[in-house]
Amino acid sequence: MADFDVNLERMALINVDMQKCFIENSPFAAPRAFEILPRINQLADLCRRNGVLVVHTLHVVRADGSNIGVMGEIIPAVREGAISKGNPQAELHEEVVVDRNDIILEKPRYGAFHGTDLELILRDRGIDTLIITGIATNVCCETTAREAAVRDFRVFFLSDATATSGIGELSADEVQRVTLATLGKRFAQVLTTEQMMAKIQHASKIKNR
Repeated sequence: MADFDVNLERMALINVDMQKCFIENSPFAAPRAFEILPRINQLADLCRRNGVLVVHTLHVVRADGSNIGVMGEIIPAVREGAISKGNPQAELHEEVVVDRNDIILEKPRYGAFHGTDLELILRDRGIDTLIITGIATNVCCETTAREAAVRDFRVFFLSDATATSGIGELSADEVQRVTLATLGKRFAQVLTTEQMMAKIQHASKIKNR
């Protein structure tokens, strides 16, 4: 298992798709969304206080449907406008704390790197290490983690600050466990929020000696 060092000046938090439709009042809302929300806000606050960039992603497509593509054929809700630009349900949830220095990144597909300028933003700031939180663990969070890893970013993936839904006969907890096991074996260092915050606090103490 990986054991990455923390360099606060070279790190960013990528908070994936904490949108209203993925948190509540929709068929694809993650059951544990409200459990992870305060952890994400707490972690994001610690990151900001230590100079770590915070990026919030939004999974949205054009209102006219012109960039939905095959995703719309696979997922009827996307074709029907669930994540279309301008739909209030596709906006960030009001309980997600956003600072004026945070970056809001709209992405048209599952991964935060595809069709966006995320890599340019990160490379320009000398960032080579990412923390990933958000929804859904096995879809947009996992895709972003894999995209980051193959671009040689070090990835911290948080087990209790990501959440998902069940698939068929698999419960949300079962999907979560399998996804974390795969990522931890091949693509990321999997930690709890408490462990990640401890790493940041330790790095901060060393930096400020």
